[in-house]
Amino acid sequence: MNEEKKAMRAMPASPASPASPASPASPASASTTASDQGFAQRSTLYQEFLAEREEILRHKWIESEKQGKDIGFERALLDWIRKHRESWRKARNQNLGN
Repeated sequence: MNEEKKAMRAMPASPASPASPASPASPASASTTASDQGFAQRSTLYQEFLAEREEILRHKWIESEKQGKDIGFERALLDWIRKHRESWRKARNQNLGN
C-alpha cells in the first residue's frame, strides 16, 4: 500500500461520505458520531488540517505532472512543507484576519 493510501485511511471520513458510521441499529452511537462530526467541522484545527491537506494534494498533482509520474504523497508533503508552508500560512492568516 502506498503512502497516500495510508494517509487517506488515517483521515476521518467527511460527514457526506458513505463510509460515515450511522447505523440505525445503535442510535446512541449514531448521535455521538454526528456530534463528533459536527465538532470536527467547527474545529479550527481540523479546518486548518483540511486546507493544508488540499494544498499538499494540489502540490502533489502539479509536481507529478511536471515529472510525468506520481511522486507520492510523502514526497509531496515534505517538499510542500519545505518550500511553501510558511508563505502559505502567512497568506492564509492575513486572508482570515488572524
